[in-house]
Amino acid sequence: MDTIINLLNDKNYHLQKFHQMNEAELMNFSEGNFDGLEVFYQSRETILDLIRCIDRLIEAASVAQDGVSVSDQNKQDMIKAMNQKDDLVTRILAQDLQILSLIEQAKSNIIKELRTVQSAKKAVGAYKTGDVANKLDEKA
Repeated sequence: MDTIINLLNDKNYHLQKFHQMNEAELMNFSEGNFDGLEVFYQSRETILDLIRCIDRLIEAASVAQDGVSVSDQNKQDMIKAMNQKDDLVTRILAQDLQILSLIEQAKSNIIKELRTVQSAKKAVGAYKTGDVANKLDEKA
């Protein structure tokens, strides 16, 4: 049972790292700095891969422990670790919603800016006159 408790604590450790990374990048995104977006997503995926591996190890350990009696202390430790995991996951989901909102807002701003540039190009194009070199030759 100690193996499962240790794995649950390892999982919480990685979830805490995930949360901290989200928090740091959330501050960058709120300032309009999206330079590290690709690295951010790669780092998140790496941590999620580690968590998936830990989940598989927990599953294997729980199958191996099937039928073994669990002490009250172990039950309490497992419940504590699982409650901590639930809290971390809830906080991470809230962060993810904020991150998605900031990314969508930046994307919307870029689209608006592109439309403004296209309108400006059309306006400038409407004011263009014929070939300037030909008019100068005619005047000469």
